[in-house]
Amino acid sequence: MFKKSLLSITAAAMLISAGAASAADYKIDKQGQHAFVQFRIQHLGYSWIYGSFKDFDGNFTFDEADPAKDKVNVTINTNSIDTNHAERDKHLRSAEFLNVAKFPKATFVSTGVKKDGDELDITGNLTLNGVTKPVTLEAKKLGEGKDPWGGYRAGFEAEGKFALKDFNITTDLGPASQSVELIISLEGVRQ
Repeated sequence: MFKKSLLSITAAAMLISAGAASAADYKIDKQGQHAFVQFRIQHLGYSWIYGSFKDFDGNFTFDEADPAKDKVNVTINTNSIDTNHAERDKHLRSAEFLNVAKFPKATFVSTGVKKDGDELDITGNLTLNGVTKPVTLEAKKLGEGKDPWGGYRAGFEAEGKFALKDFNITTDLGPASQSVELIISLEGVRQ
């Protein structure tokens, strides 16, 4: 009886420690150019303007078995905006839009993650242009596994949308251009 109880306790302890170990911390691999923060916005309702932020950093915690343990934290240098048009980028950096002189950083800090089929709904606080508002990103795991350098990686893609006026960007760009779409693709290296 004692032997059976000891085996049960040992097995339970192994399962608990295996569950606790399944949450892993990752650093976004921006050095290897395996991460992108992009956006798009309608131009007059006729086409899309695409852009990206070239300088950002962050980390995330991922637990396949328990998404409630997942966390995301990203900081973006707003001055690094690039729409492939220097004059437009200069205008977007101005006080009319991102006001990078006053607010050089934008951040996203998750407040909760829920699994929805194959997707993860990541709710968090986006701080942009001095305003913090909740935003939800729909994310999908692209894959995970060992890399050729002895590390372990996980990759995700996420999309979200927010209204410009919610972040005190009030310049009227026309009725088709009231919101911006985010497209985030990243790979993280397990720490």
